[in-house]
Amino acid sequence: MASLDPVLDKDGVRLTVDDAIATVTLTNPAKRNAQSPALWRALAEAGRLLPGSVRVVVLRAEGKSFSAGLDRQAFTPEGFEGEPSFIDLARGGDAELDATIAEYQEAFTWWRRSDIVSIAAVQGHAIGAGFQLALACDLRVVADDVQFAMRETSLGLVPDLTGTHPLVGLVGYARALEICATGRFVQAEEAVSTGLANVAVPPAELDGAVRDLTAALLAAPRDAVIETKALLQGAGERTYEEQRVAERAAQARRLRDLAGIGE
Repeated sequence: MASLDPVLDKDGVRLTVDDAIATVTLTNPAKRNAQSPALWRALAEAGRLLPGSVRVVVLRAEGKSFSAGLDRQAFTPEGFEGEPSFIDLARGGDAELDATIAEYQEAFTWWRRSDIVSIAAVQGHAIGAGFQLALACDLRVVADDVQFAMRETSLGLVPDLTGTHPLVGLVGYARALEICATGRFVQAEEAVSTGLANVAVPPAELDGAVRDLTAALLAAPRDAVIETKALLQGAGERTYEEQRVAERAAQARRLRDLAGIGE
């Protein structure tokens, strides 16, 4: 397959688009795709640059590790060049600190937009921010060498890049607390059995498994997928009766659309 010209290629992030499929690649394998504020801004920009034709977004990483998490340079007094150090941020006011973290979180929020389905292809280490980035996606296909871990607590911090909500939703409160508080590794078999991953395959088969899943997602009509995703996303916040109402409303829209009858 011919290579595609990147829509975005900077700060460890590359975005390519092939009609209905966008691929976001972490491109700093020498540092195990460690994350920084610049990388987070590039990820957020990638989300803003998606054309309307895109239905599936694949998140992948070069090298043996998906992402080793936050670049430890963030904790040094000098921090990253051109960026305030985390120490400097801690010395600032509450409003400034809150706004900065909110900006960082934007890299992790757009993956669950209702108009796309996002798939994380995860191999090797996915630690801390790397784990949370994988959790930001709708689906996860993992290599059987995957090692998820939430290490923020061991550093005296908390997971703050939107990972706690999907983690609890996938594995439940008790297991989520144990995973975060101990910082232990979650490997492929447990990831699949607990719902963290949809499927685990040998590393050499990871790309093929993602292609197969992407093709299956694209086989269904786009509007039906969008409506179904919205129904499922809201199910946890609705009562059983409210979900029944939402199902009826969504189905009415689909039937009218299929019949060519406007609302």
